[in-house]
Amino acid sequence: MNIEDKRPVPEPPHSLSLDSRRRLLVSGVTDVESFNEQEVVMGTTRGTLTVRGEDLHMEKLSVDSGDVVVTGSIDAMEYLDPEPRGEGFFARLFR
Repeated sequence: MNIEDKRPVPEPPHSLSLDSRRRLLVSGVTDVESFNEQEVVMGTTRGTLTVRGEDLHMEKLSVDSGDVVVTGSIDAMEYLDPEPRGEGFFARLFR
């Protein structure tokens, strides 16, 4: 194993761009967990992002680049942060 194999892999950048509450561009998407006309739930490099609104549609989904475009009437965006590293069940158990 050489030194290059031990380097941490950088996280893809994550960003949001909301235009007039009608078009949302999201980068750094790792997966789309669910979507319908009222809610889109996607995993990002910075936590799970839930987008709520009306008449929501996924205009673009690029798995390779991690880009998603959601259109419709966007009412709310909420992050559910991932569990902090080292604070899992066993870390709390062995305090």
